Amino acid sequence: METLERREQIIKILELSEAPVSGTELAKRLSVSRQVIVQDIALLRAVNKNILSTNKGYILYHTSVPARARRSIRVKHQAEQTREELYCVVDHGGKMLDVVVEHEIYGQIMVDLIISNRRDADEFVNKVEHYKTRPLNALTNGVHYHTIEADSEEILDEIENALKEKRILD
Repeated sequence: METLERREQIIKILELSEAPVSGTELAKRLSVSRQVIVQDIALLRAVNKNILSTNKGYILYHTSVPARARRSIRVKHQAEQTREELYCVVDHGGKMLDVVVEHEIYGQIMVDLIISNRRDADEFVNKVEHYKTRPLNALTNGVHYHTIEADSEEILDEIENALKEKRILD
């Protein structure tokens, strides 16, 4: 399979998928190594393909989706409060798009999360626990930022108020 044809196939697979597709899955379906997929994704992004890399795999982000309200919030909590934080956002109708920390040596570190519901939240927290790793906020004494998306500014206000009540909003 030619390189250009393979990249077109990657786009088609992502367009047709309703869930994130892992690099390993793409590599298997296209009979190449995972590293080739990572390189292809980087080159597709360089030509303005909106491909997000999440902890569950790659997603083709459609820009034709109607604009939603978006807000960046600063939060602070311990690792054991992560599930509570995520539930608070999704239970109020929000979608957590990313996590950002400001590291004193490395600068800004951002990771796409795309957490829309409790199942996504549970999968994320369970992975952290399973791999015995620590979330990014461990690098910054619990302080981090999230971009939250919702259908309206009012919903974003509700999310902020709920996080404030739980003493998670910094």
